[in-house]
Amino acid sequence: MLIMLKEQVYVQMNKCFLLFNKDLHKIRTNRISPDLLNNIHIDYYGTLTALSRLSNIILENNSILKITLFDISIKNIVEKAIINANLGLNPISNDSCIRVPIPALTESRRKEFIKIIKHEAENARISIRNIRREANDRVKNLLKKKEINQDVAQECKQNIQQNTNLFIKKINDITIIKEKELLII
Repeated sequence: MLIMLKEQVYVQMNKCFLLFNKDLHKIRTNRISPDLLNNIHIDYYGTLTALSRLSNIILENNSILKITLFDISIKNIVEKAIINANLGLNPISNDSCIRVPIPALTESRRKEFIKIIKHEAENARISIRNIRREANDRVKNLLKKKEINQDVAQECKQNIQQNTNLFIKKINDITIIKEKELLII
């Protein structure tokens, strides 16, 4: 039972870390990537569909993303979705393509992104700590019911704390890397 609890704690903490990592990819640094548009979804015939499934997104040059839609009839919907995504992007429509010029990052925008990163990192750390608290409560309940002894409970709590420390360190490390990327001009 405790082995399953330890595995479950690790899996839950890893999911929190992966979600945090995914959220950081939304925030662009000096490198422009088609991943910038990954979180944009379109209502395509009643189904919420990712833009990447409805189009081909490539980096045309250093500052322009080119979106080639498979179905041109949704061009206006895609443009509105890009504008409403709050990424600070304004698409330009051509015949069958949409070009999205990516403006250079200003100092104030960089500071905004750093604040967002720190906020997301703190939310991820809180989630990790909540998982630890819930797991420790489950261990206490098992100890109270006398299903495990004190030594086993202590060893399990140490394992949970090691996982907590590991994932908080990963979150801190990736936050520092992303902040450094943003500060490079």
